[in-house]
Amino acid sequence: MSTKSFRVALAQVLSDADIDAVIDSASDAAADVIVFPEMFSNGYSKFNPQDATARAAWLDGAVDLQGAFIEKFRAAARRTEIAIVATFLEKAEPKPFNSAVLIDRNGDIVLHQRKRHICFFDVPEEACAPGDSSSVFRLDIRRGQVAVGIMVCMDREFPDVASDLVRSGVEVILVPNSSPLVDDVEVGDIRVAGVRATAFQSVIGIAVANYPEPKDDGHSFAVGASGQMLAMGGKQQGIIYTDFDLDQLRAAQEKEWFRRIR
Repeated sequence: MSTKSFRVALAQVLSDADIDAVIDSASDAAADVIVFPEMFSNGYSKFNPQDATARAAWLDGAVDLQGAFIEKFRAAARRTEIAIVATFLEKAEPKPFNSAVLIDRNGDIVLHQRKRHICFFDVPEEACAPGDSSSVFRLDIRRGQVAVGIMVCMDREFPDVASDLVRSGVEVILVPNSSPLVDDVEVGDIRVAGVRATAFQSVIGIAVANYPEPKDDGHSFAVGASGQMLAMGGKQQGIIYTDFDLDQLRAAQEKEWFRRIR
């Protein structure tokens, strides 16, 4: 492992997993951050859009940023000294948000990202409001700092989100996800190819955490600043680890500076 590496754990688990046990495992493996899949507070559950009662019950499951669900992750971060990307249906009016927070090793919320490009054409996200901005945070890790940003699932498919993060100096983007990544019946593994292209075009690292079967198809993965595959999981539950060599990444950004000019 490089003296300036950034170890990312991708929690490819279902929402009924023992959160503390998963985070403990990542901490034992010396991960700097662990990323959970999209809208983990309800497992990206769906509802019948024609059933008003079902819709209301789904909306009632939205959680507050300062509530007990997020506090579980904050307490785990303080206990294990590992950063965490927690995801949730965020309570808000008139509509909730599909949100993620980055919690640092001290248990503080240091980045709050609302999904910008929601799947307005399908449940459950047709009930959500989109976010409108993205930001970068320089996260303290065991071996220095790293500039991280968050894209939530379909945000990775739109150039404006990556461009905003690149302008803010991002080095590694963490992506909570819920969709087939390799086995989509219509597009195959194009989502993986798109992430690889974004990493190459912007000279950044990207790590994607997805749900395992039977929710999605797993295959959580990470790519380096040349778009090369660094790690990919299978379909089953587990934790996928990857190490971003920050020295190599920063050298690539300096050499390929022209790719980062928007």
